[in-house]
Amino acid sequence: MSTQFLPVNRQDMAERGWDQVDFVYVSGDAYVDHPSFGAAIITRLLESHGYRVGVIAQPDWNDPASMAALGEPRLAFLVSAGNMDSMVNHYTVARKRRREDAYSPGGQAGLRPNHAAVVYSNLIRRTFKKTPIVLGGIEASLRRLAHYDYWSDKIKRSILLDSGADLVSFGMGERSVVEIADALDAGLSIDDLTFIDGTVYRASSLEHVYDAVELPSFPDLQADPLNYARSFAVQYANSDPFIGKRLVEPYSDHEFVVQNPPAAPLSQAEMDAVYRLPFARTYHPMYEEAGGVPAIKEVRFSLTSSRGCFGECSFCALTFHQGRIVQARSHDSLVEEARAIVDEPGFKGYIHDVGGPTANFRAPACAKQTKAGACPHQRCLFPEPCERLEADHVDYLKLLERLQKLPGVKKVFVRSGIRFDYVLADRKHGDEFIYELCENHVSGQLKVAPEHVSDTVLAHMGKPPRAVYERFVQKYEQANEELGKKQYLVPYLMSSHPGSTLDEAVELAEYVRDLGYMPEQVQDFYPTPSTMSTVMYATGVDPRTMQPVYVPKSPHEKALQRALIQYRDPKNRSLVMEALKKAGRMDLVGHGRECLVRPEGAPPAKGPRGKASGSSTLRKAASKAEPARKGSGKGGGKGEPARKGSGKGEASRKGNGKGQRVASSSKGARDAAGAKGPRKEAQRPGGKGSPKRPSGSSSASRAKGGGKTRR
Repeated sequence: MSTQFLPVNRQDMAERGWDQVDFVYVSGDAYVDHPSFGAAIITRLLESHGYRVGVIAQPDWNDPASMAALGEPRLAFLVSAGNMDSMVNHYTVARKRRREDAYSPGGQAGLRPNHAAVVYSNLIRRTFKKTPIVLGGIEASLRRLAHYDYWSDKIKRSILLDSGADLVSFGMGERSVVEIADALDAGLSIDDLTFIDGTVYRASSLEHVYDAVELPSFPDLQADPLNYARSFAVQYANSDPFIGKRLVEPYSDHEFVVQNPPAAPLSQAEMDAVYRLPFARTYHPMYEEAGGVPAIKEVRFSLTSSRGCFGECSFCALTFHQGRIVQARSHDSLVEEARAIVDEPGFKGYIHDVGGPTANFRAPACAKQTKAGACPHQRCLFPEPCERLEADHVDYLKLLERLQKLPGVKKVFVRSGIRFDYVLADRKHGDEFIYELCENHVSGQLKVAPEHVSDTVLAHMGKPPRAVYERFVQKYEQANEELGKKQYLVPYLMSSHPGSTLDEAVELAEYVRDLGYMPEQVQDFYPTPSTMSTVMYATGVDPRTMQPVYVPKSPHEKALQRALIQYRDPKNRSLVMEALKKAGRMDLVGHGRECLVRPEGAPPAKGPRGKASGSSTLRKAASKAEPARKGSGKGGGKGEPARKGSGKGEASRKGNGKGQRVASSSKGARDAAGAKGPRKEAQRPGGKGSPKRPSGSSSASRAKGGGKTRR
């Protein structure tokens, strides 16, 4: 046993001279003591407060004795399914079993049960009848109230009821878990812990519940899906720690689930303290024989710079879990961790990432959020950046530069994703950030997430319009061209999101055609618990407006939409043909460059019809003034008649310009995105005719005003 890890068996306890632990942490993941793993943060935090903590990782859920491996804890069991929801961990969006589990030793699948938090909690209760059980982690956090469960296609009860646990600690649990521990240590009963922010508890009456907003009852949710949409809208509006109200979800006249307001975000000093805890920074030695735990490879040489996200993508659960208020670590804290990384065995000079949910978010969206919280009915970036948004990349530029200069560090990469609309909203330093990113922090390709190209679908996603992405593409290409680098943008794309009909799927396929390559990874929309998009999927309405939303639900329709994006794969040919027929787009079947598939019996095309070259993201052939296809409605040519007979949604698109295919390297695309003049005349930061900035020049000095920047 290595003394740097917490006890995992009785022998480890004996070596520390312990006859009992205060808390037993039960996890669905293998034991990895690294700050990217929630189990590591919670257990080390409790240890720093003087509590004795032991870890049971991936117990045998068929054997109640596995929960007694460390004996009965003095204060409580803490239960988590792991870093992922166990159902997402186990199943693809097609509900097919995954073959590997990156959070298990050797990547072995099947070492945790479905709905792990519920199973573990019930297993504990069979042996320890009265010992307090507290649920935490992403699975419990996003299932804390009634929720839609994609795998059973049902509205399920709060996980608190199904698990038999006493409390749920939701969100980032540092504050609530320490409060729970101190209260239990002081002799309070778990039944009396009804006052802790960031927790959910069960009540038999509302006699002592004050200032609460009552949600639709669980029977009402089951009776009418629209009630679930209404309930979720209220939950979403109360997800902020400053203005969030206490919520009550009735199950009967004698059973209620009460959600307290979210816990306050950590201050920078508190966050620094968390990441200064004595993590071993790797997996437990007991996994060496199996080859270790694969998940550590992605984070071992990376830095978590921030948490929280005000991007509010509809398909993302961050608002419900980490919240909208961004919290960031200090530069000193990150430099300290980077120096520790440099000294680790196997480090070759490359810090793989400096980021978080969104890498270039390093502060709250505006000063108001730190005092009054995030606006309940207004988003920071959608449908356009809020006038109060303080978009500024100076702090992040300085951080990256400081890390880059550390002895032993060759390169610092940014891989966790950036919000390109936030970059464009930074009028002073956005161009500067793009240039610095391309020069020093991109390894051949930058992954970004436009997700789709149809403005209709993007609006349901809460993502910026296509023209905004095209504008970012131009700036990225321009920076790489000036630097003499061949670096590409790799867009994340999503099929079958609510709002996407076959028309929008075809539009996305045409965009992929113009990219010049077939994306290897395309994500079908996955309805995971407690996201806005999942509520749309379950109810057919947008809970913010209660307006109907088209939802592609059948496996076959989802397969059609996915096949369109990967139309070059021969296995998808019949699906693509079927989709094009249904969409009334047989003009895309033929031998022309604009066609997606060849006619029946024709020889297959020799390779992709376009190929990304140089720093251009879209194929160069698209820059030529290609004649508009008559009656296609997609070319965007002047005076082109709207396509008729295309099926659902056509009337709303007639004459409004939606759905036009725009190639980023074409003059028309640049004009649509707001660029002026031909691309070769665009200047990099520093003004027209300024000399190219030498590599390694100071980001800090540039951030202080090194010349006029171009918007």
